[in-house]
Amino acid sequence: MILNLKSLLLIATNSALLGLTGCQSIQTQPSPPTTQNLEQSNQFNLQGKIGVKTPKQSGSAFFTWQQQDEQFDIELSGILGVGKTQISGQPGQVTLNSAKTGEITANSPEELLFRATGWEAPITYLVDWVQAKQATEEAEIQKDESMRISEIKEQGWHIQLSYNGQSIQPNRLILKQQLEDGTENRITMVIQNR
Repeated sequence: MILNLKSLLLIATNSALLGLTGCQSIQTQPSPPTTQNLEQSNQFNLQGKIGVKTPKQSGSAFFTWQQQDEQFDIELSGILGVGKTQISGQPGQVTLNSAKTGEITANSPEELLFRATGWEAPITYLVDWVQAKQATEEAEIQKDESMRISEIKEQGWHIQLSYNGQSIQPNRLILKQQLEDGTENRITMVIQNR
């Protein structure tokens, strides 16, 4: 399974939240991502802010995400005073390190997220979503008047992408997951620099 920075970002944010709230299980689609990315150009540097809101908790952090093909490094800071969280990975190994959780290592971003927070989510897809790409051929997409992807429905998540002016890369993503009880998990990602 390919490990990506998108995985690290969610893991770091959720790890920090874990330190504040304890483990909790969130209902998600049970199957992890199994298909290859439709496009393999995964090199970018992102800076911005991410917010996570669930029916039982919420929080936000600033992030720096460096992606070089299959290797990534994500740093989260300002997570409700918890401090820095560092996530790094390459195929077959993902590591999270923070003062609150110590070092946690796993084979995939999904496994690391589950160990750190008890949550299950298809976080490997985030690398594609921040580049305005669908992760699988099964995804449902909608495009705006400039033919940019504006919505993606994939693996139980609904992703809304917003753009500054005529930019071809999104500056804001809102990821929503409907839960069986009618509530939702929501992740808001604002990209300030690329």
